[in-house]
Amino acid sequence: MFQSDADPPSPDDVVDKLRELVSQNLLQQDVAAMHIRAMALMARLKALHRASNTATRIRKDATAEARQEMDQSHLGLQNLLYEKRHLEREIEKCRQFALEEFTRLAPEAARTEDVLSDEHQLMLNRLSFELAERQRLDLKRKELVQRKEELLKESKTKASTMDSVKTQIDQLIKSATDTRKKIEVFVPSIQTTDVATPG
Repeated sequence: MFQSDADPPSPDDVVDKLRELVSQNLLQQDVAAMHIRAMALMARLKALHRASNTATRIRKDATAEARQEMDQSHLGLQNLLYEKRHLEREIEKCRQFALEEFTRLAPEAARTEDVLSDEHQLMLNRLSFELAERQRLDLKRKELVQRKEELLKESKTKASTMDSVKTQIDQLIKSATDTRKKIEVFVPSIQTTDVATPG
């Protein structure tokens, strides 16, 4: 039988020696010596029992660790299979959508009955159509980005003009306030002079 480093030695030898002690042949020997020998064999049997328990615990721990690793691997595999199925469904949806979009938007010459029945030619036409669409949309995106930049520039110019006008208005208000204060200094004296002369 295979015995690893973690396996305890077999107790069979100790049990055989204990049987010999109780056999008829040894009953005539010194009882004290037999008692000492029996205690030594019992101590050896207890040590073997402890070693057996230790080996069992080591095996259980190793088994639990291996089971945990296997469970983790299995869970990882299940996650990958789930993700694979999900991606396959998404790819199929995209293919269906792309085919529907192609048959709806592509030029008539690119989606004739002959093309739709030839899977290879259909794929080539779809790819060609998709490239043309991407180029068209990219050009449109560039135009929109350029228009956005122009609007931002125009907005900044208007904001700068508004700031300038606001500054000028603030200066006019300050100037008008200063002028009014100077006029108020002269107006009361003119009104006082006008009131004094009518008599």
